[in-house]
Amino acid sequence: MHALRRLWHDTAGGLPATFWYLWAGLLINRAGAFAMLFLSLYLTDARGASESTAGMVVGAYGAGGAVGVLLGGVLADRWGRRATLLAAHLATAALMVALAFSRPLLLIAALSALVGVVHSMPSPAFVAAIVDVVPAQRRSRAFNLQFWAFNLGMAVASLLAGVLAEASFTALFLVDAAATLTAAAVIGAKVPETLRQATGVPPADPSTAARSRREGLHTALTDRTFLVFVGLTFVLAVLTLQTSTIMPLAMRADGLGPSAYGAVVALGGALIVLGQLFVPRLIDRHRKDVVLAASTALLAIGFGVLAVADDLGVYLGAAVVWTVGSMLAAPPNAQINADLAPPQLRARYQSVFYLTFPAAAFVAPTLGGVSLQHLGDRHWLIVGGLGLLAALGHLLAGPARDRHVAALRRAAGREPTPRVDRVQTG
Repeated sequence: MHALRRLWHDTAGGLPATFWYLWAGLLINRAGAFAMLFLSLYLTDARGASESTAGMVVGAYGAGGAVGVLLGGVLADRWGRRATLLAAHLATAALMVALAFSRPLLLIAALSALVGVVHSMPSPAFVAAIVDVVPAQRRSRAFNLQFWAFNLGMAVASLLAGVLAEASFTALFLVDAAATLTAAAVIGAKVPETLRQATGVPPADPSTAARSRREGLHTALTDRTFLVFVGLTFVLAVLTLQTSTIMPLAMRADGLGPSAYGAVVALGGALIVLGQLFVPRLIDRHRKDVVLAASTALLAIGFGVLAVADDLGVYLGAAVVWTVGSMLAAPPNAQINADLAPPQLRARYQSVFYLTFPAAAFVAPTLGGVSLQHLGDRHWLIVGGLGLLAALGHLLAGPARDRHVAALRRAAGREPTPRVDRVQTG
């Protein structure tokens, strides 16, 4: 019993109620966000679109996502976190219902782009709200739980989506809308506005709004310490996306079919769902830059091994290595991102940070496909080398990040934490 209490304390103890309602909203949202997973199949099977047309529509959804993260960050710092979350969820539900009954491809493309915008808007607001309400020494465990909820929700969504898609594509969109409304109801009923708590000034205060407009995204986009961290995160994202973009092609070239690819992906998902809650105990009392360097190195090694992979066993073993790297990276990566942001620009910094993922989603398949075609298995050596360079970059950038965080805390009138370089979970 004592061991169970200790495990609970290390993984989830000491977090405020508002965090848990945000966590529940995220879990419900992700578990029900399955319609867009089958968008290309819906367009080709139900709407008679060609593969190229389906690709363009899915691309419009992705382009909308890049706009959405920036818009969500600006609105979360101006309107407030709760208002942005509610607006995005309600708009998503309405657009999902519209998609369920839309027939012209041009209309579906326009709606998909708008869904991309509102789907991405909550990300900066979610994280900014978590930072607002969770004390600095407990944010590592909060972000670990957030990462776990996101992946658990996606696993549930993947299972439900296949069943619903076989029954009815219309039901796919309507159930997605219902889940989104449920998440909005939880947020609306239980999550207070946290922006005032973060800055000490009401969101509608004219002087705060004017100052935020002057600083805006420009501050985040000219913060060199922050941009170095964003660049290293971009490399991490490019490595992680190899599993869904280039690895299936490599496996096919090795004579492995879709079922083998599914087994590799399922193994990674199972490891995250089962093991992510134990991560805080592993990284406690270690420097964040060292944890990120180690995790990025594991990703590099895992993908580098694919240069000699020719059977399913090697792919599965490599998947264990890179998945552990992803699991270890999630809490400190999110915590550093939160620490580097001034309180009044917290969501804007989040929006710039989240741009790395759509950017990586473009770069990974575009350059990776060319690399694999012309270099073959040497592609994986390049990926591994890139990851090792990023690991070194984290070690070199870590001290400057710590000094930057300490300066922000002094500027905010808080006493600097004696050990700002630690991943604190206790």
